[in-house]
Parts: sequence; C-alpha cells; structure tokens
Amino acid sequence: MPFPFRGFFLAGLLTLLLISSVQAQSVPTVIGARATLEPWSDPIEALGTLRADESITLSATLTEIIAQINFSDGEQVEAGQLLIKLEDNEEQAQLRVAQAIRDERRNALNRASQLLERNLAPRAEVEDTQARLRQAEAEIQALQARLANYRLLAPFSGRVGFRNISTGALVTPGMALVTLDKLDIMKLDFAVPEVFLDVLEPGLILTATSAAFPGYTFQGEIATIGSRVDPISRSMNVRAELQNPEMRLRPGMLMEVVVRRRPRQTIVIPEAALIPEGERHFVLVIHEEEDNRIERRQVQIGQRRPGDVEVLEGINKGELVVSHGVQHSREGDNVQLLGIASDETSVRELLESRRGQGDS
Repeated sequence: MPFPFRGFFLAGLLTLLLISSVQAQSVPTVIGARATLEPWSDPIEALGTLRADESITLSATLTEIIAQINFSDGEQVEAGQLLIKLEDNEEQAQLRVAQAIRDERRNALNRASQLLERNLAPRAEVEDTQARLRQAEAEIQALQARLANYRLLAPFSGRVGFRNISTGALVTPGMALVTLDKLDIMKLDFAVPEVFLDVLEPGLILTATSAAFPGYTFQGEIATIGSRVDPISRSMNVRAELQNPEMRLRPGMLMEVVVRRRPRQTIVIPEAALIPEGERHFVLVIHEEEDNRIERRQVQIGQRRPGDVEVLEGINKGELVVSHGVQHSREGDNVQLLGIASDETSVRELLESRRGQGDS
C-alpha cells in the first residue's frame, strides 16, 4: 500500500475509534428499580409503657407462721399451684372435731329415722336431729373456707418474682409475699392526639421497639381505645396487646410505638427515583422493549417512609424506573442498565459486581 494512502487509512480508522469511544462514554449507566405493589399504611408514632396481661401481689389475710414455700425466684408456675402454706395444725384439729360431730349426728339421724318408721319416735325428734346434722356440716364448710386462707395458690399461670420470705417467718394480714405476672401477652398503654380519633379502631396493626432489643420489632394490635380525652394534653389513651412468646418483654418497659393506620395496597418506588421540581415530581421510566429508552413522566406521590415513596398516579406496577444515575439521564436517552435493585439485590452489590467486571 502506498505510504500516502496508508496514512489516510490509519487517520480515518483512528477517527472512527475516537468517535466510537466518545459514543460509548456518552451512554449513561444507570441502576433501575421496579414499581411494586406493597402493603402501606400511614404511621402514628407514640411512646408507651408495658404492663403484664395479669399482675398481682399475693399477701396473707391472717397472722401465722410460714410452713412451706414451694417456688423459686423467677419460676414459671401454673394456675392452682400451691406457692405458700401457713401453719394450720390447730385449724386441722378443729376440722377433725367437726367431722366427728357430723358423723355422730348422722348416726343419730339414722337411728331416729328407723324408730320413726316403726312409730317408736316422734317426728319432731327426727327433724331436730336433721337440723343438728346440717349445723355440723355448715361448721365443716366454715372451717374448710378458713383453711383455704392458709394456702396461697397461683390464681393464673405466670412468672413469680423474687422470694423475700423464708420458712418460719411470721406474716401478718396485708403483708406482700410474692408477685405473679402473666407475661405471654403484654398490654401496651400509650397516648395519641385526639385528632386521630376518627382513624383509630380496635384491630389496627402496630409495631413496637425497645432500646433493650435493638433491631427487633414486636407485633401487636389495638385492643381498646380510651373513653375520655385528656382536657389538658388533648390526647387519649390507647391499649394494645403484644404477643410475648419468648418472654423478652417485661412490665414497665418503655416502647416506641408505630400504629399502622389506613392499611392499603399501593404502588411503591425508591425515594431516590424522584425528581422534584417545585410542587411537582417526575421519574425516569426505562422502556426495556425500546433499547432502554428513557421517558420523563410526572407522578403524583402520597406518603413517604425511609427509602420508599407511595405513588398515587403516573406509574403502573412492574414498570422500571431509574433509581440511581438520574442526574446523568435525559428523556430520549438510551441508557446502559447496570442492574435492577430489589430486596434480593442491593445497589451496593450491583456496584461491586460492576467494579469486579471492570477489574477483570
């Protein structure tokens, strides 16, 4: 090939390579995200305090000495389980006496009835014997009722607190002996402004978090709404119930509460995909069937939550929008789609994958 012609050829080839390089560099690289249909709700935030579903302090009703203690600190006990027994020897002896008198009067009634059948005893004597027998039986019932005060039973299943008493100690009426809390279900009390009265109702779902368990969320629902509004704070009390199968929650804990009001299904996109212009909002829609052509489209948004935004109008479920690279894309551009971010694939993973391909 003559030298001048070869020079023109190389110059033209270099020009073509430069043009191709510029064109390649001018194609925007973006990351997309699908518009998805997801559960959504408007949150009401509050602070609440936990209470046990059932909570009591067992105490004595008489003055006596402790004979038995049948529980340990923090033990899980069952309903009807004997926790504390007081000395009842004297009462047991009185009960045996009353039972003996009952048996004697029952035998006397049997003899009098037999004599009455043979017309050897007056009817009045039989009736008097029956009355004395009923009196003895009533005395036994009274003694048994008093004996129940010597036995402290768990009225429901739950967890006992610390044991601060010992066998042989003298207890008096009203003296606190042990606490008992039912912890499998917890009551969460919190206050919300009265302006939310029209949207609150039993059954609304809520979530609660505690500083004691970072990263862990407890689920529950509203059980009761207070009947009065505080005239000073203009708020009303709400009680919710939380399931506590792992017994993590304890009465008195402070909880951060988020009530999910107006639950609904709505279109959701990443908040990073929004392009605000005054009071209007736009997104860049990627048309995959047209070689990833960009369309700039106005949307009407609703509520926001960290990282996401609700779209009321302007986009349909399944459409692909630009979530990263918005500033480098224009309507009509054909973009290079680096990947689609989702719950399974994060933006960081897509960028690291791109970096790995570049290194290789």
